[in-house]
Amino acid sequence: MAIKSIQYNQHTLDISYEIINPNAKVDLIVLHGWGSNKNLMKQSFASHMSGFRHIYIDLPGFGNSTCNLTLQTKDYARIVELLMIHINASKDIILGHSFGGKIALLLDPKVLVLVGSAGISIPKSLKVKSKIMLFKMLKIFGIAKLRSLFVAEDAKELSEPMYQTFKNVVNEDFSDEFASYTGKALLCWGQEDTATPLSSAQKIYELIDDATLEVYDGDHYFFMNTSEDISKKIESTFLKTLEH
Repeated sequence: MAIKSIQYNQHTLDISYEIINPNAKVDLIVLHGWGSNKNLMKQSFASHMSGFRHIYIDLPGFGNSTCNLTLQTKDYARIVELLMIHINASKDIILGHSFGGKIALLLDPKVLVLVGSAGISIPKSLKVKSKIMLFKMLKIFGIAKLRSLFVAEDAKELSEPMYQTFKNVVNEDFSDEFASYTGKALLCWGQEDTATPLSSAQKIYELIDDATLEVYDGDHYFFMNTSEDISKKIESTFLKTLEH
C-alpha cells in the first residue's frame, strides 16, 4: 500500500492505493463503491488478469484515504485523474462498482467496466418521500439533530463534508454521460441487485453504442463470487480493442 498527497481545491488529500503486477504494460484501474474500499475489490480481482497492472484506489473519504471537503462525482474523477498522472497510469481499462462506476465513466477509458454501476436515477418510494418530507419539516422547527433517524444507511456515521458529498452524488442521473461514451463497455450485473437494479443496466446498455451486458446470479456484491468469469470477459473485451 502507498499514500500519495494530492492538492485539490486548496486542500490536501492523502490517497491510498496499491499496485499489483507492477511490470505489466496495460493498466486496470479499479474503483470501489460508496462506503467500501480498495481491499474488497482487491480481494475479488487481484488473483486474476495477471497480464494487467492492477491499480486499486481508496476513494477520498474511504478506506485509508482522507477527505476534508465536500465533493461531487466530477471532483472524484479529477482527483483519481491527478493520482493517475502521479503514478503514470493510462486509461486502458477502468472498472467501477456502484458509485465507482460513475467515476469510471467520467474518466472516459478505452474499456469501461461497470459492475452494478450507479448513475441511473431510480424513483423514490412513497415511504422514502414521506421520510424526506418529515425531516424537512423537523428542520424548520430546529430538530435537525435527529438526522440519523432519517438518512440512508450509506450516510450514517459520516463526517459533515462526507454527508454533504453523499447528498451531492446519491441521486445523480448520468444518462447523457452514458450516451456520450464512445469506447467499449462491459456491463456486469447481479440479477437480484436492489441497490442498482437490473433495469438500470438495461437502460445503460441501450444508451452506450458499443456495450455488452452480462447478468449473474447474486445481489449488489455478486462480483465477489463471479470475479473469475468477469475477469475473463474483461480480458476478452480488451483484446477486441487491439483488433482494429
